[in-house]
Amino acid sequence: MLRPTVPADAGRAVEIQSDWEVTRMLRMAPFPPDRDAIARWFADHGREWDAGEAYRFAIDLQGRMIGVVDIDEISGGEGELGYWFEKSSWGRGYASEAARAVVNFAFAKVGLAKLHSGHAADNAASANVLVKLGFRACGAVRTASLSRGEEILHQGYILVRPAGA
Repeated sequence: MLRPTVPADAGRAVEIQSDWEVTRMLRMAPFPPDRDAIARWFADHGREWDAGEAYRFAIDLQGRMIGVVDIDEISGGEGELGYWFEKSSWGRGYASEAARAVVNFAFAKVGLAKLHSGHAADNAASANVLVKLGFRACGAVRTASLSRGEEILHQGYILVRPAGA
């Protein structure tokens, strides 16, 4: 089930991001996670939603948050798709299912014309999710990874809203 995130989700997010295998794939998240920074970030999600700056969804499975999928950096009819999940939910299709729903939301409800996304070059699972959704690779760049404390190769992707969507 997808639902808008709420400030109370911050504690669960800290739990998920306390797993190095999860956070090492998140270029903008520190490791170990900063509990106060995550709480401030989740506290701002409602304002972002109301302002049309970002739409962040918790993914709940049997009443427990297992991850987040979002569209942020919204500007000029474009946005950035992102997602992360607890390790025990990897490989079960949840990322593809949740991301597909949020891509549809971004195009049909928000009216975006184009989405960007990306992943660390060593994250083949995330590449598979984006390709399944119809994203096309658009180049790789070296960029800083806060979690890893070094530069990584980041593969970028783009998806243009289909005609009639």
